[in-house]
Amino acid sequence: MNAATPRLKGRIALVSGGARGIGRAIAERYRAEGAQVVLGDLDPDAGSTRAGGEAMVPLALDVRSRDSIAAVLAEIRTRFGRLDILVNNAAVFDMAPITEVSETAFDRVFAVNVRGLFFMLQAAAREMIAQGTGGKIINMASQAGRRGEALVSTYCASKAAVISLTQSAGLALIGEHINVNAIAPGVVDTPMWDQVDQLFARYEGRPPGEKKRLVGEAVPYGRMGRPTDLTGAAVFLASADADYVVGQTLNVDGGNCLN
Repeated sequence: MNAATPRLKGRIALVSGGARGIGRAIAERYRAEGAQVVLGDLDPDAGSTRAGGEAMVPLALDVRSRDSIAAVLAEIRTRFGRLDILVNNAAVFDMAPITEVSETAFDRVFAVNVRGLFFMLQAAAREMIAQGTGGKIINMASQAGRRGEALVSTYCASKAAVISLTQSAGLALIGEHINVNAIAPGVVDTPMWDQVDQLFARYEGRPPGEKKRLVGEAVPYGRMGRPTDLTGAAVFLASADADYVVGQTLNVDGGNCLN
């Protein structure tokens, strides 16, 4: 990054699930690139610390609630006058043998990862269309959306839906100069992966920490990803350099998935 020419100078960005993990890393990089950033999160206070010399704006956001989505966009409109970038990052994880997945667990994953992402995208797109200024929408998919996994059926299916929705929305909105694309991380060392490791320990009979170690060793790059490994792609897709990129899902996974 050239500090003299920040790539997102003056842009207004909303990052859902932005208080921690990948979302927080992207938000901090956007601030460093000159954007004003709103951290939308169930726990907005977790994102209230200062980054890049200025406080990012934390707002309570529950993507399962269209009223909550509308309230956050209204606040952004009041404070900043417009929205230029949405990073659709909020997500939850669950896993179980396919014969044991409960209706409650299934509904929870799809309520956040698919329904929430879709209506967040829809609301942001309506905002950008009304502004007449175009915009960038970046959905967070996953390598799990590229292939099924025996113990991770609902999460894999939800992220496959994100990839499909990205393609459909990309085609539907590019006529309004709104670029919709996605990023598919691989295995990333965040607090969520500690939860994943615990579940694998339960269902595969592994000692705690073993699954996390093994998946890191299996990455062709040689290690698990870090949240900061995703930020370059997030800046690119939010910038003018990606104006001709439409409906794509970019793998950022150390070589785990090739397509």
